[in-house]
Amino acid sequence: MWKQFIGKLSWKSMKSSSGGGGGAGSPPAKPPPPLPSPRENGAAGKPSASPPSPLAGAGAEVRSREEAFIQKVNICCVVYDFSDRGKDSPEKERKRQMLMSLVDCIGAAEEPLTETMIAACVRMFAANLFRVFPPKVRSGTTASETEEDEPFFDPSWYHLQVVYEFLLRFVTSPLVDAKVARKYVDSAFVSKLLDLFDSDDPRERDCLKTILHRIYGKFMGNRPFIRKAVSNIFYRFVFETDHHNGIAELLEVFGSVISGFAKPLKEEHKLFLWKALIPLHKPKSVGVYLPQLTYCITQFIEKEPKLAGTVIRGLLKYWPVTNSQKEVMFLGELEEVLELTDMAEFQKCMIPLFRRIACCLNNSHFQIAERALFLWNNEHLFDMISQNRQVILPIVYPALERNTRWHWNQSVLNVTMNVRKMFHDMDERLLLACQNNFEEEEETRAATEERRRLMWEQLERSAARGYHQPVIAADVSFPPPPSSARLVAPTVT
Repeated sequence: MWKQFIGKLSWKSMKSSSGGGGGAGSPPAKPPPPLPSPRENGAAGKPSASPPSPLAGAGAEVRSREEAFIQKVNICCVVYDFSDRGKDSPEKERKRQMLMSLVDCIGAAEEPLTETMIAACVRMFAANLFRVFPPKVRSGTTASETEEDEPFFDPSWYHLQVVYEFLLRFVTSPLVDAKVARKYVDSAFVSKLLDLFDSDDPRERDCLKTILHRIYGKFMGNRPFIRKAVSNIFYRFVFETDHHNGIAELLEVFGSVISGFAKPLKEEHKLFLWKALIPLHKPKSVGVYLPQLTYCITQFIEKEPKLAGTVIRGLLKYWPVTNSQKEVMFLGELEEVLELTDMAEFQKCMIPLFRRIACCLNNSHFQIAERALFLWNNEHLFDMISQNRQVILPIVYPALERNTRWHWNQSVLNVTMNVRKMFHDMDERLLLACQNNFEEEEETRAATEERRRLMWEQLERSAARGYHQPVIAADVSFPPPPSSARLVAPTVT
């Protein structure tokens, strides 16, 4: 673009020097006078000055272009205080206009940026973007309880938005050589960029999400560091701070990254699943980022189906006990994982899995019980249950029977009866055998409860009389200690 502009100027100057003598009827131009010989230039015989070469003109043009660009970038390195809107208003507007002109310049450029220009751009990005966030004033409520609160909007976003637009154009431009830019978009730059994901402004996190994905795609040498740095963010969030604003955006970036992993998966990627992604089910605020987390996990299972058992065991490890809303979300994610699970992996973990599902069936919270019963509506899961009914039905039948007898919610009762009918149609003899076993266990449990009640009544009567007597049930006997037993003093080590 700059060469074409200089060429047009030189062509116009050549036409104007001709004086318009090329038309018809004009007198013939006089031949130019002969150049003087070197001896005619003076007594010393000095040669005449040679005309400037075109290469020297092009170099001067490149230097002028570079100097003008760097001058604009240096103006944009000045950081203003945006907490006071009326302070330095003309300077702020001038900086904004300069940033917009830089965005247009890098978008319309036709020649690659020099290393000096790249270094100046990265320096300007660091000056404007990398900052310390103000301390957060947090109440005792968790993030999941304050999801409906209005988000915070940074007052400096009016300028930050243009800086992020410039950074995105810079990263995606083919005129920025990745090998040269990598010297400046290094690990320190990426680490500070990842720290910005904790911003309270959702608009900034959305821009960072796009830019990080572009950096991961263009600067291939930074990929291992980005994966390690994001893993450290997850570790710190799960095991230390329990608060981070950008987990959902980081998982969204890694959803597309995981989909591009080559098969078979590397051991490093499997460790990222087990040590970084699965522990993200532990925090109370998992509902904020659960859709993105589920997508990442299902991408791993689609790449390597053998990981389904690992994921299910991880879900059982972090299964919530006292958080009903979280337990409902876990059941939904479990169904998505089971849809991608093959028979071999299902059989490895079906016993602990259905013990947990049986506990959910008997939950007094009707949403948990109902969501667990709806698992039987999944065709793929129902087929695997029917093929392994000899193991699964004895585990879940007591929970189904207790629901039909004692659960308070009518909707849960209706769905429980439907599931029982499915098992009845599937294998009536097995259902009757499980029913008989359940009746025997209930009789044994009732007898044990009665003995315990009688023992406590006898204890209460003895305490009321004011003296202690040994209380032993009639049908309970304890073996006497052996007479030859010797008392040995414990040794202290």
